[in-house]
Amino acid sequence: MVKIALATDHAGYHLKEKVKDRLQSLGHRITDFGTSSPQPVDYPDFIRPAAESVAGGECDLAVIFGGSGNGEAMTANKVKGIRCAVCWNEKSARLAKEHNNANVISIGARMVTEETALALIDAWLNAQFLGGRHLRRIEKIER
Repeated sequence: MVKIALATDHAGYHLKEKVKDRLQSLGHRITDFGTSSPQPVDYPDFIRPAAESVAGGECDLAVIFGGSGNGEAMTANKVKGIRCAVCWNEKSARLAKEHNNANVISIGARMVTEETALALIDAWLNAQFLGGRHLRRIEKIER
């Protein structure tokens, strides 16, 4: 079981709910940082606490959502210890884990289908960090 934080703005609300159901059905423990409706909100209010929960060890990983996923990734990456990648297909998600050891992924709900989102999350969760030359690069990011 993996402890996974979820967070979104209004644009990603419906996709977050679908992903939450799927991840819970797989036995993962979910902490939902919101939002809880499709009413307009400011994404940093939800994304930052989710990222902080990963950085602080309360959650193992996080999946965050927005319209494009870009602002959400920028917000998450402001938190020390977070490596958030915007993912748009299975390969981008797999490489985010294998090469960058991404502990957060950001998905643009207006950019991908529900099917693609679920597939890329599976690819990310099932991938393993490769270490080696990639570790050296991550250490340079973390300085």
